[in-house]
Amino acid sequence: MRVLIAVTHLLGAGHLTRAATLARVFAARGHETTLISGGMSSALIRRDGISFVQLPPVRTKGTDFRTLLDESGEAIAEDRRQARKALLLKTLRNAKPDCVITELFPFGRRVLADEFMALLEAAEAMRPRPLIASSIRDILIAPTRPDRLAEFQERLTRFYDVVLVHGDERLIPLDASWPVDETVRSLLHYTGYVDDGTTIASGETRHGILVSGGSSAASLPLYRAAVEAAKRVADRPWRILIGQGLDEVEFNVIRSSAPPHVTVERARPDFRKLLAETEVSVSQAGYNTAVDILRTGPSPVFVPFEAGHETEQRLRAERLKTLGRAEIVTEADLTPEALAKAIRAALEKTEAPSLPVALDGAEETVSLIEKLRLGAPAVHRRWDWSPVTAALKLARDRGCEPSFWWRDDDAVADTAQLDRLLAMARRYETGIALASIPRNIEASLVERLKGEAAASILVHGLLHRNHAPESEKKAEFGAHRAIELMEREALEGFRLTDETFGAKALPVFVPPWNRIAPDLVKRLAKLGYRGLSTFNTRIRPEAAPSLLQINTHIDPIDWHGSRSVLEPSQIIETLAATLLRRAESKADPNEPVGLLTHHLVHDEAIWGFCDRLLDTLSRNNVGFVLASTAFCDENGSKLRDGTL
Repeated sequence: MRVLIAVTHLLGAGHLTRAATLARVFAARGHETTLISGGMSSALIRRDGISFVQLPPVRTKGTDFRTLLDESGEAIAEDRRQARKALLLKTLRNAKPDCVITELFPFGRRVLADEFMALLEAAEAMRPRPLIASSIRDILIAPTRPDRLAEFQERLTRFYDVVLVHGDERLIPLDASWPVDETVRSLLHYTGYVDDGTTIASGETRHGILVSGGSSAASLPLYRAAVEAAKRVADRPWRILIGQGLDEVEFNVIRSSAPPHVTVERARPDFRKLLAETEVSVSQAGYNTAVDILRTGPSPVFVPFEAGHETEQRLRAERLKTLGRAEIVTEADLTPEALAKAIRAALEKTEAPSLPVALDGAEETVSLIEKLRLGAPAVHRRWDWSPVTAALKLARDRGCEPSFWWRDDDAVADTAQLDRLLAMARRYETGIALASIPRNIEASLVERLKGEAAASILVHGLLHRNHAPESEKKAEFGAHRAIELMEREALEGFRLTDETFGAKALPVFVPPWNRIAPDLVKRLAKLGYRGLSTFNTRIRPEAAPSLLQINTHIDPIDWHGSRSVLEPSQIIETLAATLLRRAESKADPNEPVGLLTHHLVHDEAIWGFCDRLLDTLSRNNVGFVLASTAFCDENGSKLRDGTL
């Protein structure tokens, strides 16, 4: 592949470090990789094997991320912005990438939106269109204004195929710092932490205290406190590493004030080796530093950066402290005494408990992008919805306004999957008909649905138990069973559902596995049922007397193969054909198109497809009808008025 990665670091060099690591691993795997950097140049960044393009650099001062400065500290002029954009687009044209990765955008770097949007629009227009991915760290700073969040959502859904979260969900899920709705969740892939460096075995003995503060000047208070704390913890050697972002005047002041057992020097490329040999690491809690510490194993004392309402480092440090892996001194509490006390506590700790944290994020990122380029169905990618939009237009041109309904099978209890299903239904205002298994219903489901006005309950057999011979397809109410026994069970399912859910229950039978004996269909109305719902095949009206049939037509699951999502283009073609049949009057135009899901077995690929489907229908102003509305008799009267 040809891969292009665009990154601009504004304060420290962490974003560039992570992006450069990804670029080197792509290159090592044989991919032609271009890294575009828009921040200040950093001598510590290795560029072996990659093409490196430096834009006219920008930076910020402190936490003022709205004012971009040049190398001399002056606010940049419009000509620099235009020069950056021109070089960015020229590099895109020359690289002709198969994959474009934007670091942090659109989750951040809003101040650079003009150039990022120009890059994305140009990439979107390329033929063939490259895969477009967003690369983000484990913790973000979420927007506080609704319009900013809406702006982010529009950009994400318009351009991106996947979001690479360079973290481990077991340690810190993204929704700990960012509002993760179904649109975002459907694109997420946790890669593990991106580790910039080789594994260095720890020595048999560790000794001393290592203080580091990253590449910016933001750690100046930490350096000053460390020099004074060293006077209180004088039984071990200290080393203080200071980044190039601190000027020579301040550097020399700190070095001259340090006691004899403290070495003060500039940041070194063998930082990881030093970490592997030290007892205690004192640092901020930035992404790369945390990864270095997790890899090399010293006992950490974190002084998280919190200026300008920053929460990223504090959240990461607090999580590691909760797991028994760190001591914390907040910026507000930073004094030599407090720092010395935390260091003493870290020195007294026994061996830290191991953490099952994935640190192979760079390799996993490359593997994922390779799979996406090959079109692997188990991960998210963009799909062509034009057959559906064209079918909707044709149907409307012919006076047929398509509508949909949503049935989900096998609900029996309140689960995390059910919460996700109901949240998705609320978000798209679709309503949901839950085909619930009467004998297996738990009290938690009843309680959970009390506040869900748009959720209805259908009767899903009795036990969802297969009674078919091995040579036949699964069925609970198939022709191989005695009709009298099936009548009793269908009636019991009806009674249990009604007693359990009251007015939420509809007199609609949903046979498990969507298979039902013809003789039972003829008797359902006498048992009190007024509706029948299966998958696709409609039973002739004369064979289903007094029953309204509202079926489902779209099932995204590959039941006979991967049990993940079917090839999306296949589902899209099926949906388009279903809509066209209605437009051509080859199907009941009054029957809504039915979406069938099974929330308990959904993986991320299935959830992601459902979200994209509902988003596409919503954007095309397609309405959903509630089951309580869909199942009406020929006079338009609801089947359910509170009594059966």
